[in-house]
Amino acid sequence: MEADEEPGLKNQTYFTLQGFSYLASLQILLFEGILIMFLITVTGNFLIILVATADSALHTPMYFFLKNLALIEICFTLNIVPKMLMDLLLERKIISFSACALQLYFVIFFVTSKCFLLSAMAYDTYVAICCLLHYTTRMNRRVCFRMVVACWVAGIPFSIGLTGWLFNYCFCGFKEIEHFFCDIAPVIDLVCSDTCLFDLIVFIATVIIVLIPFILIAASYIQIIHTILQMPSSEGRRKAFFTCFAHLVVVTLFYCTTGLIHLNPTSRFLVKSRKLVALSYTVVTPMLNPIIYSLRNKEVKHALRKTFGRRQFSKMHLPRGFHLFSKSCSHFKG
Repeated sequence: MEADEEPGLKNQTYFTLQGFSYLASLQILLFEGILIMFLITVTGNFLIILVATADSALHTPMYFFLKNLALIEICFTLNIVPKMLMDLLLERKIISFSACALQLYFVIFFVTSKCFLLSAMAYDTYVAICCLLHYTTRMNRRVCFRMVVACWVAGIPFSIGLTGWLFNYCFCGFKEIEHFFCDIAPVIDLVCSDTCLFDLIVFIATVIIVLIPFILIAASYIQIIHTILQMPSSEGRRKAFFTCFAHLVVVTLFYCTTGLIHLNPTSRFLVKSRKLVALSYTVVTPMLNPIIYSLRNKEVKHALRKTFGRRQFSKMHLPRGFHLFSKSCSHFKG
């Protein structure tokens, strides 16, 4: 260790996030663009939760999964974007040691839950198209509820284990994180001891979290496309292919960018490229969720008109809306 290196950051209170400091002249433009996408993300996903809860016609497994996906997108975005927006307006972009660890914990937690939930949604689509006669028995209330609970719980051991292990290391050198949030790769760069074992565990965890669900999704869609090709109606095939294509675009974007960043976190991936790739799955992909999955869906459009056409919803307070959402699990149709 060089003489000017600090023995560790355990006695320090903060890190410095470099963010997009290399784009100093574009800070305001970035702030405005990201703020717009953030508002679209939160509003769009909240509307999904609201209408899918309020309209009984949407109490189906598909929309039950979609509500949980929307909730994950909101929470994931709130974990990263508000801090990023604030840093774009500040010269000193700092984050406390504990806040960095907490942010990383939730990043791992929500990414893990989203990966497994997307695979559950692909399985639901597979059963609906390829095993239609068995759909009500395979995707009943109990099965759907257990699948969703498993998706949420799956993120806990990974986030606790990886975050606790990483922040138990000693950090040396500069206290600057070359990223706009606390992620595994840029934090590892600050570790001054050997991380070979940790790197191996991260790789194994990434294979479980990212690659295995992606393989399951790909296998499901191979069967779905094969079944669609057997459909006699050209109009039915066109609509089904359009729906599958849109879903696959979002899934591929999310998994490819996430895998590119996390499959080899210690690789000398260009810092600027790492930030741009991360920006796509932290800001862009969550914004696309309500647009591609729901807001272009006729059922959702009808539910929006039906919901906001009712007088009682115009006077409904937010806590009551969340109260309805919490009870929706026991009311959707299997």
